[in-house]
Amino acid sequence: MPELPEVETTVRGLAAVLDGAVLTHVEPRRADLRRPIPVDLRQRLQGARVTGLGRRAKYGLIQTDRGDALIFHLGMSGRWIIDPDIIGKHGHLVLKTDADRTLVLDDPRRFGSLDLVRTEAVDAFAPFAAMGPEPLGADFTAERLGAALADRAAPIKALLLDQRVVAGLGNIYVCEALNMAGIAPWRAGGSIRQARLSLLVGAIKDVLAAAIEAGGSTLRDFAQPDGELGYFYKQWRVYGREGAACSCGATIKRRVDSGRSTFYCAKCQR
Repeated sequence: MPELPEVETTVRGLAAVLDGAVLTHVEPRRADLRRPIPVDLRQRLQGARVTGLGRRAKYGLIQTDRGDALIFHLGMSGRWIIDPDIIGKHGHLVLKTDADRTLVLDDPRRFGSLDLVRTEAVDAFAPFAAMGPEPLGADFTAERLGAALADRAAPIKALLLDQRVVAGLGNIYVCEALNMAGIAPWRAGGSIRQARLSLLVGAIKDVLAAAIEAGGSTLRDFAQPDGELGYFYKQWRVYGREGAACSCGATIKRRVDSGRSTFYCAKCQR
């Protein structure tokens, strides 16, 4: 599943083509993805000018001058394609602009979603309402994280994946950040002292920034809108490296927690 850096990379790629453009043609090519596509999507978007693009957690937002925000989620296999040679059978939304550009949301597994929300109601959009702070935002601090983890006995990895604690973190980048901060994934969240939380917050911000700079991590179907692949997988410290050597020389291990693979170094992470 595309994680926060992949969505951020996608939004930046779309902004280069969409920001300030008029949507001259809007064509939903099916009635639903993971849930129904708004029936008035074409009516509300066609002819509108895009006034900005953004991201909340793993969702992308396309704002228009009509006061609407198109909110998209890429699901397991979704991606935007700019100026495709052909529009394949999995191209479920087609946008054309006044600059003669074509953008297609392609999603073979159809686990993604499209929602249309009034701009003033974006924060109240159901998936956003209970979300924690953005991990790259100024309000994601060790103090705020400590307050969210206070007295929590659940493992720190599970807590970081909880969108109510912090928005948008996924399995790859949590594994990487915990290794960078030297914290064991199974350690009780409430047992981690403030100094270690400061290291963890810094590690989360650093690993996400590096992943965005590298274009994300290419897993299965993900690619940037211009077709370029993400290369952060070449910088993975532990994720997907079971049996390889950690930077400390110890062997990277793998375990399964709640159905997800956890990669870690037993020597570095305590």
